[in-house]
Amino acid sequence: MSFSGKQTAHARPANPANHRRMLFAASCTASLLTLILTVAAAQLPLFDSSPKVLLSPGTGPATFSLRRTLAFAVLRWDAFHFAHIAKEGYVYEHEWAFFPGVPFLMRSLGALLRVPTASVGSPQQQSWEDVLVGGVLGSMLSVHSVLTLYDLTLELLGSPSVALLASMLSLLPSSPATFRVAGYTEALFAWCSYLGMLYCAKEQWLFAAFSFMVAATSRSNGIFLAGFILYGLIAEPFLKHRKVNLGSAIYAVALSAMVVSPFVYLQYSAYRVFCVDGSEPAPWCDSLLPSIYSYAQSKYWNVGFLRYWTLQQLPNFLLGAPPLALLFAYTLHYLRAALIPRIRALITSSPASGKSNESRNEGRATTSPFLHPALAPHAIHALLMCLLLLFASHTQIVLRFAATMPCTYWAAAWLLVERPALGRWWVGWSVVWGAVSCVLWGAFLPPA
Repeated sequence: MSFSGKQTAHARPANPANHRRMLFAASCTASLLTLILTVAAAQLPLFDSSPKVLLSPGTGPATFSLRRTLAFAVLRWDAFHFAHIAKEGYVYEHEWAFFPGVPFLMRSLGALLRVPTASVGSPQQQSWEDVLVGGVLGSMLSVHSVLTLYDLTLELLGSPSVALLASMLSLLPSSPATFRVAGYTEALFAWCSYLGMLYCAKEQWLFAAFSFMVAATSRSNGIFLAGFILYGLIAEPFLKHRKVNLGSAIYAVALSAMVVSPFVYLQYSAYRVFCVDGSEPAPWCDSLLPSIYSYAQSKYWNVGFLRYWTLQQLPNFLLGAPPLALLFAYTLHYLRAALIPRIRALITSSPASGKSNESRNEGRATTSPFLHPALAPHAIHALLMCLLLLFASHTQIVLRFAATMPCTYWAAAWLLVERPALGRWWVGWSVVWGAVSCVLWGAFLPPA
């Protein structure tokens, strides 16, 4: 298998259609295996008995036992919040830290799922049913995200072999339960963000902004996806031509506003509820930039700069160390070997020679597909996310974040191709941790 992006004279040309069929089958199989392992692990004694309280036996006819079993297996951690929002809307203050995209899909598809059972006397609203739909939805979208990752890698690098390798590695996410079976944000966010990145690669900016906007309805860090549009319409033209078209810059800002609009709207809605319509304004209402998201994260989860840096959190830092180390190693390598030389060449060259120097620099970078100039915004985005997770968040959630970033799988492919021993270590860790994390999830044990 060649990873240079070029076919050798005697090599059989790769067939992307065959790759997609293989990836589809492999992704469906991975989702099924994850579901089976998670359901089996849910039969273990639970660290937290909340699912048993909420999903008490006898809430429906015996024919619903399979659906209840599936729902019981995925009702863990944040799934409680998503399911409650899907069923009741935003009721409690801390729920405003969760975005409405996934609850909306859970509620909508849950209503469709209840239609066939309405005639046999099933309850009109059951939160476990919404949770189940969220799990099914996650499984379906995770399959699409693998295929979209393949298309994205192929579009950026032009190498079917690299695209296949990275996509196969994405079948081993660092948080398989939340990515493939649970009613969590990972599957929706990954698919929509990959799709937006693909549209950026094709310079279809409006479609990219819409995809990123949908991704931002599920997670706060979706606002950072606007950076791909800003890079493509402002930074990249400047790096190539030393100038930026004013119309393109205005267009980029307008599209970026579209991407961040779900976040802004959620904050505005909360402001109306707690600061305008409420009898007594909430403490955060008088802030310079009132944000219930920041307030809830700080109050209920103690999120803030260096707040997580305590001795008792050391195990969580160790849990998050493998994906953090992988992403830091690759992104810093990319900046040092590809992006910084490109910027240095731009600074030191004259306008007349800038284009030729740019071409020579791109030629050097593309000797390795993992240093291709098109990967620059992805490396910058991944590095910023890792810094945020390391210094101002619950660091172990990098296990969930990394599963949704294409840079994770390009970095893993980079290890396998250029540092095979470390690459094999990564694959081994991914397999072992993937299985262990499903068991921990099923038994309602940390990490969340």
